[in-house]
Amino acid sequence: MQPHILVVEDEDALSELLQYNLKKEGFRVSMAADGEEALMLVEERQPDVVVLDWMLPKVSGIEVCRRLRTRQESRNLPIIMLTARGEEADRIRGLDTGADDYVVKPFLMQELFARVRAVLRRIRPGLAEDNVVVGDITIDRVAHRVTRSGTEVHLGPTEFRLLDYLIQHPGRVFSREQLLDAVWGSDVYVEARTVDVHIGRLRKALNKAGDGDPIRTVRSAGYALNPN
Repeated sequence: MQPHILVVEDEDALSELLQYNLKKEGFRVSMAADGEEALMLVEERQPDVVVLDWMLPKVSGIEVCRRLRTRQESRNLPIIMLTARGEEADRIRGLDTGADDYVVKPFLMQELFARVRAVLRRIRPGLAEDNVVVGDITIDRVAHRVTRSGTEVHLGPTEFRLLDYLIQHPGRVFSREQLLDAVWGSDVYVEARTVDVHIGRLRKALNKAGDGDPIRTVRSAGYALNPN
């Protein structure tokens, strides 16, 4: 069954671009141009995920998020805020209001797709994609299998989890500490340098066919998976 995404965006060009690309990714898409219309559409037929702009006519995105969280039927509805407001205080306010994730404009479409799938896996696991493709890398979570340009890549369990996390957020830079929490867990003590060792193993496995290194090292910041 195709997951149903409600996109709430008042900028026509971006609205059309989101609709086209989400449909191309296999999602069913409904559109709303303001907060009032979004609330009405959710009441009529609840989607599986809401992609919600902050700055909207009539009712702001943050108010839409707050109202959806106060309704019993939509209190667990996954909401991804999509906004140009990238300050830390705004991000915290959005998440505190009830958003499950927060994407700052401008953004990569592949990053948004990965965030949508990550939210679906967490909250609506039956609707989540088992296969995720970023660039020439494909990860199959059910078969625990990774291919690059059609060639199978053999990974250990830690490298698989590391790639699985990075592929959910293509282009985004994660510090060693963030990767430790996400992949090893916050209750396990592992030295930060351990991440470097496993990134090295992951790189070696992915680059075996000589297709170029998809993992970017950002000095003093961390690592990112290039989406292209």
